Amino acid sequence: MLCYLNGQFVPREGASIPVEDRGFIFGDGVYEVWRVVNGRLFETERHLDRLAFGLRELRIAAPDVASAHVLTDVAERLLSDGDLMHGEATLYLEITRGAAPRTHQFPANAPAPTVFVMVNPFSPPNELRARGATAITTADIRWLRCDIKTIQLLPNVLAKQAAAERGAMEAIMIRDGLVTEGSHANVVGVIDGEIRTHPLNNLILPGITRAVVLEIARALGMAVREGALTRAELSRLDECFLVGTTADVMPIVRIDDVPVANGAPGPIATRLHREFRAYMDAACSAAAIAP
Repeated sequence: MLCYLNGQFVPREGASIPVEDRGFIFGDGVYEVWRVVNGRLFETERHLDRLAFGLRELRIAAPDVASAHVLTDVAERLLSDGDLMHGEATLYLEITRGAAPRTHQFPANAPAPTVFVMVNPFSPPNELRARGATAITTADIRWLRCDIKTIQLLPNVLAKQAAAERGAMEAIMIRDGLVTEGSHANVVGVIDGEIRTHPLNNLILPGITRAVVLEIARALGMAVREGALTRAELSRLDECFLVGTTADVMPIVRIDDVPVANGAPGPIATRLHREFRAYMDAACSAAAIAP
């Protein structure tokens, strides 16, 4: 399969970056992951807005691929080459500060950013969704700018590994007694019919799926409050679910080996997934990427 690297389409197995790339040395970069349905990127502009925010915060010059027109052209070439214009896929975009002699401060002469894009086939985890996933809790040991989607993901990797070693799908992070988010998705709970999730601030990533699902919930007349769940409240949740690019809406039926309510996917998560899927399919209904 082809990938896109610094303006060129090259075979993925032959793609390479300099060893002094600051993404490799420092994790000095940002990334985005899009869901793709029938050749269409889902929520292109929201992802690009979040990407632009991250680039500004890190003071990395935005390359051409950070625009909708260029990105969709790149995506179409990669998806066509990979025979992914029909069905489902993901698109990964990473931008680092570029290659420069190793110093902690920014290079005096800014290098050209490194830009990497790849696509992969994707199959929604619908069988897991039908029975519900499991999660563990873990301390949120990440830095204090979780609102920037950086490539420095070691705490997330360790949290996900801890979950895997206990046979769980996800790790729910706790900071100062409050639920922040998961290792790779936002966490939502339902208590007494009210949907609750951590408010947007520097402690969580502003998830694109989170935003869409909350908009859908409000449009359906569901009670929604952006207020953090406490660790103690996890034991009395009526429902718990993840929202994310590859999770969609994923019910969590056990946390730390304790059932959530009756231990089965709940009606709110089930309905929100159905409505979200309909929204995504409608937004990506064409067979090719729109110009």
